[in-house]
Amino acid sequence: MNESLPPCPECASVHTYEMGALLVCPECGHEWAPGTAPDDGEPGPRIIKDAVGNVLADGDTVTVVKDLKIKGSSGVIKVGTKVRGIRLVDGVGDHDIDCKVDGVGPMQLKSSVVKKV
Repeated sequence: MNESLPPCPECASVHTYEMGALLVCPECGHEWAPGTAPDDGEPGPRIIKDAVGNVLADGDTVTVVKDLKIKGSSGVIKVGTKVRGIRLVDGVGDHDIDCKVDGVGPMQLKSSVVKKV
């Protein structure tokens, strides 16, 4: 055990060790890069970007950039469909936009398939 290694920021264990470029805690399994500030437990503001890198916000209007098959249906959301009044959420998987699509209804979309208007 090396006395110069910092304790684990998750569980404060002093039994940390180096594994390549990371520090690892054998007690809780937490891995982190040396020199990074410990997390204070509060997540920062989540930044969600569209397919071309524009930052999205609640209430924005976006357009769909590729045809999207609707799961459980034979319907498709076509390229160029405008979606108004989006809400940013922590959805299922990587679906981070909650919205209503005209003609389809409420659903969640991935930010990687939309572009801000």
